[in-house]
Amino acid sequence: MSGFVEPVSLTGQRWVILEPLAREHIPEITEAASDGELASLWYTHAPRPEAVEQWVDMRLASQKPDEGLTFVVRRLDGTFVGSSSYLNVDAANRRLEIGYTWYVASARRSGVNSETKLLMLGHAFDELGCVAVEFRTHFFNSKSRAAIERLGAKLDGVLRSHQKVVVPGAGEGEMTSGTFSPTLERSIGFARVPAATGEQVQVDIRGKLLAARVVKYPFVRNGKALI
Repeated sequence: MSGFVEPVSLTGQRWVILEPLAREHIPEITEAASDGELASLWYTHAPRPEAVEQWVDMRLASQKPDEGLTFVVRRLDGTFVGSSSYLNVDAANRRLEIGYTWYVASARRSGVNSETKLLMLGHAFDELGCVAVEFRTHFFNSKSRAAIERLGAKLDGVLRSHQKVVVPGAGEGEMTSGTFSPTLERSIGFARVPAATGEQVQVDIRGKLLAARVVKYPFVRNGKALI
């Protein structure tokens, strides 16, 4: 079912305009990220000042009708204030996720996020014919979780725990906990695995087996990464 999520612009009544992400937005995003404040929000997917171009290219690589669509968010006066995305598109079952959302400080705790999400939800249900839309946020991002609940969304569970770990030649294990480490700049997790597990495993994330490396604890000492 190609063409499920096509580029589109959406305009709200009070707060925001959403337009598809393009490389032309790099200067505005760079300016928004220049003070490093966005990067301090380690539980979001906001870009670091030195990595804006890579962030844009990563999001554009997934900007396909059967994969997702990233929006830049502007106030009605045209001021750039953030970004949000459709992702994990399942066109055959008419489902998708809304996530990768972040805003500059001046837009938080305003009507920007609510109207952004309502525009994206309205387009998903009314125009794309979705039967379900999912939100995911980091467990420690209490403000984001509260904002999602204010939209009327229901908590279905906490991810990462009990995800399957595939150990080549030794069987399977499962994740017991995990998070994103701002010091390591990567995701880390604890898992129960077979005794014969080597250095390389695969983790089942949203139905895809992704490579992971087994390392010894501790990961960080005196603020420095050990892996």
